Amino acid sequence: MPQRVYVTGIGIISAIGFGVKEVIDSLKGMRTGVGRLTLIDSVHRGELPVAEIRASDKELLSMAKPEIRGYFTRTALLGLVAARQAVIHADIDLNSPWRTGLISGTTVGGMDRSEVFYKTFLRDKTKGRIRDVAGHDCGDCTEKIADCLGISDFVSTINTACSSSANSIMLGARLIRHGKLDRVVAGGMDALTLFTLNGFNSLMILDHQQCKPFDENRNGLNLGEGSGFLVLESEEVVRREGKTALCELKGYGNACDAYHQTASSPEGFGASQSMMKALELAQLSPEDIGYINTHGTGTKNNDLSEGVALESIFKGAVPPCSSTKSYTGHTLGAAGAIEAVLSVVALQNGWIYPNLNFSAQMHELRFAPVTEFRTGAAVNHIMSNSFGFGGNNSSLIFSRY
Repeated sequence: MPQRVYVTGIGIISAIGFGVKEVIDSLKGMRTGVGRLTLIDSVHRGELPVAEIRASDKELLSMAKPEIRGYFTRTALLGLVAARQAVIHADIDLNSPWRTGLISGTTVGGMDRSEVFYKTFLRDKTKGRIRDVAGHDCGDCTEKIADCLGISDFVSTINTACSSSANSIMLGARLIRHGKLDRVVAGGMDALTLFTLNGFNSLMILDHQQCKPFDENRNGLNLGEGSGFLVLESEEVVRREGKTALCELKGYGNACDAYHQTASSPEGFGASQSMMKALELAQLSPEDIGYINTHGTGTKNNDLSEGVALESIFKGAVPPCSSTKSYTGHTLGAAGAIEAVLSVVALQNGWIYPNLNFSAQMHELRFAPVTEFRTGAAVNHIMSNSFGFGGNNSSLIFSRY
């Protein structure tokens, strides 16, 4: 019989806080992390708002306290900070006999340091420090985190664009559910880079103001950076160690509609499929979902596509929903895990987060996002959506137990 999968620890670092407590304070205070670009030397400074973590790489290194020698990219440091938080929160002994894995998602990997190398190298082919490109590969971040935490039973990296870390959590759950592992530290991380800033700007989907997900006058997304990790453990581990889990990861689904390289299908086909798969695995009906943490990037295409998909699944009764990207920015490969952490926190406390900056109803949709911070909500199941470029769509369902 498949093992049930429980969440026993969470960790997060984002533009709205270093750790769960700081993040909660920002959420309750309705304080966004979106602001001026300060840490990257870009021609877009003062023009494109971002949600950056106000800490230098040196400061992040001090926070991460890596146990191994080596050169850590910003992405790796962000991941190590959040993963360590999750492990400490779960109070797990990584030297125990339980089979433990680490799965992380990222899209840019060590691009932040590669840019430094090539800026010098292109001026003079005899210059540039090779160590700046040694961590370029996405897997380097995962390997360094695994080495620091002492995890070796299973280590893997996923890059499926903006659904990367949601798929990391999904893969971890599948491995536990089918008896391949007992415990998985799963999540993802991404740092802001010139590559992503210029790339998304070339697609003309960056807002020059703070993003407005699901608003009729939305103009695009705000890029962000950060990391989120969850500790997933099997029902057997939780029972035998007498643990009190935070919640159950009850359902998950992934679907790829391959509609376009970057755009979502107008009918929201892939999004609908991922949500239905998650509901079916969880053995839940649409009306059981009490809150949806939407993908909600703030772009014209994405919000309409997701909105159409939500209305097709939930018919005339879309549950309370919002996009927390109005707080954290779009953290790309880290988004699914960061929003999973926020969903776990919301489920524990009976909270529903507001969709910041919303003012005008989309004329194509019948529902509107929540705009105030709600407490005391009778929520037993939360769905978290993460939809990536190429039509790679993933949905997670977290449940009380």
